Amino acid sequence: MRRRRLLCSLLLVTAAGTATAAAPPPAAAAPAATPLDRVVPAPAAVHPGGDPYTLGDRTTIRVPGGGAEARQVAGYLAGLLRPATGFSLPVTTRSGSDGIVLKIGGKDTAKLGAEGYRLESGPRSVTVRAARPAGLFHGVQTLRQLLPPSVERRTEQPGAWRIAGGTVTDTPRYGYRAAMLDVSRHFFGVRQVKRYIDQLALYKLNTLHLHLSDDQGWRIAIDSWPKLTSHGGSTQVGGGRGGFFTKADYREIVKYAASRYLTVVPEIDMPGHTNAALSSYAELNCDGKAPPLYTGTDVGFSSFCVPKKKTYDFVDDVVRELAAMTPGRYLHIGGDEAHSTSHDDYVAFMDKVQPVVAKYGKTAIGWHQLAGAHPAKGTVAQYWGYDATSADERKEVTEAAAHGTRLIISPADRSYLDMKYDKNTPLGLAWAGYVSVRRSYDWNPATYLPGVPEKGVLGVEAPLWTETLSTSAQLEYMAFPRLPGIAELGWSPASSHDWDRYRARLAAQGPRWDAMGIGYYRSPEVPWPGRS
Repeated sequence: MRRRRLLCSLLLVTAAGTATAAAPPPAAAAPAATPLDRVVPAPAAVHPGGDPYTLGDRTTIRVPGGGAEARQVAGYLAGLLRPATGFSLPVTTRSGSDGIVLKIGGKDTAKLGAEGYRLESGPRSVTVRAARPAGLFHGVQTLRQLLPPSVERRTEQPGAWRIAGGTVTDTPRYGYRAAMLDVSRHFFGVRQVKRYIDQLALYKLNTLHLHLSDDQGWRIAIDSWPKLTSHGGSTQVGGGRGGFFTKADYREIVKYAASRYLTVVPEIDMPGHTNAALSSYAELNCDGKAPPLYTGTDVGFSSFCVPKKKTYDFVDDVVRELAAMTPGRYLHIGGDEAHSTSHDDYVAFMDKVQPVVAKYGKTAIGWHQLAGAHPAKGTVAQYWGYDATSADERKEVTEAAAHGTRLIISPADRSYLDMKYDKNTPLGLAWAGYVSVRRSYDWNPATYLPGVPEKGVLGVEAPLWTETLSTSAQLEYMAFPRLPGIAELGWSPASSHDWDRYRARLAAQGPRWDAMGIGYYRSPEVPWPGRS
């Protein structure tokens, strides 16, 4: 998807550590940054100044007013800081002018919107103010990055735990800032998904798009069609064991994501990329014959039987059950690479499926091929094209945007985290070309598609497909250091976009990832600390 046919061999390694063994030559030094300038994504406004605040064994985390969500954010912060600092960091609802203060509401906070915050640091206290709990949580991520990277370790470390003096005022550029995880090609369990959620939260992403079905596996339990998981979820690329989420598992992921202020967008890909479903139920095939399970990586060969009523009974059941478990606004219906579906059938299918999504209270998202059909009012198209995408295909997307279809921008040769960094990358694919760290960062979502009005861009997304990835270590090696750059494009103002300054800030994240146990790609484009 978004992949065509795989033009390179699939190099499956058991751990990303193999890929990081050789250190690249160091990059040239980039401009120096003050502590407040090391934050990723770059804040909207930073005013350094004054003495720092130092965390100590008497530091208290205060939540004046004591709202439940503010207390939860305070508890999350305390849980992050206690292991490395060794401090008790009690959370209290008592007012006070010292310690770490987390406040919702107050003077001028309405201007910060649903996700913005203001952080003020001085010798007596650090105060984070926001209009809404999500903003408070994002402010905590900035506070976290102002502390030394060793604060991320889970065992007690030597201090000192200083937070630079000054003020940060920050609001996001786009309201939709997403990462996608493909659990269909290779299955990743609840614990692995939670780990990825925590990594997304650090960079203020607010959406997790879960790709739950494809030719190689169906990964979400649907009570009315149980063979989808018992049969369709039983394998994966290469013939491995596979797996699936029970409804309890899925709800656990949704709840955990919400605690990190991320919304889950589930995807059921259709009418193509459906072999796992077709193999599970013969009646979904036009000839009534179920194909065998598929463990390869080709695309475009499968299709639901568009004329059959049974197909829409199936779609209705799946959407109904999935919508009931999903509190978020969106449900992704896939829709790309339907090469085995005629154009007329594709249009007919999408015309019938979009109202089903609306019937169950959700807004449909589809891959940008949906623009070649009839996007319903409110439906969102996700653009995954790249330099080789035809002018006609781009035109369909820009025309849909001109008529009100909003776009998520995720170009395959910019934001696809499964693309190889260069020819020597032992993981990933290269059908869209090599995607270096600079290439993944150095573009503008607002102008990427000429002719799309600025208000037509809903946000950005960094998809991570898993044809060649089967462990968390491999996910992290491909996501880092590119994921933070896509997060910055979604959060930071366009005026802050500068590669040289960004790579200096990105380099400062390396020790933090080391402390977090993230085995990242040490790109030679970035001046990582400690390289000689």
